[in-house]
Amino acid sequence: MTTNPTAPPSDAGPAPDWRRIGSFVTGQAAVQCGSFALIIAMNWTAVQLGGRSAVTLVILASTLPRALMLLFGGALADSLGPRAVLLRATATRLAVLAIGALVTAGADSVWPLIAVAVVEGSLLGLTGPASGVLLTRLAPQEHLGRANSLFSMVMRLAPIAGSPLGAWLVVAGSLSGVMLVSAAGCAVWLVCAFHVTRGMTRPERGTGPRPSLFRRSGDGLLLLGAHPRLRWMFVACFCMDFAFLWPAEVALPLRASGEGWGIGSVAAALTAFSAGALASAAAGAALAHRIPVPVKLVVTGTGLAVGMGAMALVPSPAVLAVTACAVGLFSGLNGPALVTAYQQAVPEGKVGAAMSTFSLSSIGAAPLSLAVFSSLSAPLGVTGTWLLCACVALFSPIAATLALRAPLTRKAPAVPEASAVPEPTATAV
Repeated sequence: MTTNPTAPPSDAGPAPDWRRIGSFVTGQAAVQCGSFALIIAMNWTAVQLGGRSAVTLVILASTLPRALMLLFGGALADSLGPRAVLLRATATRLAVLAIGALVTAGADSVWPLIAVAVVEGSLLGLTGPASGVLLTRLAPQEHLGRANSLFSMVMRLAPIAGSPLGAWLVVAGSLSGVMLVSAAGCAVWLVCAFHVTRGMTRPERGTGPRPSLFRRSGDGLLLLGAHPRLRWMFVACFCMDFAFLWPAEVALPLRASGEGWGIGSVAAALTAFSAGALASAAAGAALAHRIPVPVKLVVTGTGLAVGMGAMALVPSPAVLAVTACAVGLFSGLNGPALVTAYQQAVPEGKVGAAMSTFSLSSIGAAPLSLAVFSSLSAPLGVTGTWLLCACVALFSPIAATLALRAPLTRKAPAVPEASAVPEPTATAV
C-alpha cells in the first residue's frame, strides 16, 4: 500500500454502502438497547433472589463464557463468513430469550438466571467478531472512520436508553417481560442482518490441511506478533481503555464525595461527557474522512489524557462538568479512530480473528483497571492515582504515533491458514 496514512483521504474511490450501514446501525441499536435492559433487569432480579453473591454469579456466568467464545467467534467468522455466524447465533439467541422468559416467569431461585446468562454470554461472544467484520465489508478504507463514528453513537446511546428501560420494566412488570423486549431487539437485528449480509458468501476452503478450531482461536495473538502496526494500534487501544475505566467508575464519585459536591455533580459530569462524545461522534460520522489521521489519533488522544488529568484537579463541579464535556469531545473522535486504524491494519481474511482479540482486550481492560488502580489508590490517594491514569493514557497517542510509522502489510502472516480470503460483497468493497 503506497498511500500516505497521515494525509486526509480524498473523496475518490467507491462510496460506502450507506443503506446497509443504516440497517447495521438500526439493528445494533435495537439489540444493544435490549441487551442493556436485560443486564439491569437480571442483576436486579439476582439481588432480590440471593443478594450480592447471586448477582456476582450471574455476572460471571455471562462474562466468562463470552470472553472464552470471543476467540472461537473470530475463527468462525473468518472460516464460515460473518453471515453464517450472525444469522445462526442470533436466531439461537432469540429462541433462548423466548424460552428464558418462560423459564424465569415462576423462578424462585437464581439458577435459571445463571443458565440463561451462560448461553446468552456464549452467543454474544460468538457474534461479536462477526459484527466487527461487517463495517469493513460495507465501507471502503477511506470512509471506514465515518461508519465507525456512526456505530459509536449507537453504542453510546444504547446504555442511556436501555438501562432505564430495563429498570422500569423489571420494577413495573417482571424479568420475563424484559427478556421478551430483548428478544424483540434480537428479532429486529436478525431482520437487519439478513439485509446487511446479503451476498456475503462463505469463504472457499483451502486445499491444504485445515487446522482445528482450537488452533485457529489463537490467530489473533499471532497477528499481533507478526504485524508491528497492528500491534501498536492494539497497545494504543488497550492503554486508553485501561486508563479510562477507574477514573470514570471509581475516582469520580470518590472525589465528588470527598469534596462534598454531592451525587449530582457525578451525574452532571457523566452527562456532559456523554453529550460531548455524542456531538463529536456525529461530527466524525460526517467529516471523519476529511480529518487527518494524526489529528484523530494523536492530537485527540493527547487532549483526552490531558483532560483526564485536569478533571482530577478542577476546583468546582461546574468546571468539572465543562472539563468532562471537553474530554467527551476528544473521546468521540479518538475512540472510533482507534478502532478504524486497528481494522485497517488487519491483514486480508483475518479481520474476525483480529477483532476477537480486540474485543477480548476491551472486556479485560475494565476489571484489570479496577483491580490495579484501586490497589494503588491506597498509597497514592484518589488524586494521585487519577493523575497516574492520565499518564498511562498518554501512552495511547505515543503508541498510535509508532503505529503510523510502522509499515502497513495487508498480507496474512506466515502461519497455517484457517481459510481463504473472504469473497467481496456486492458492494465491491
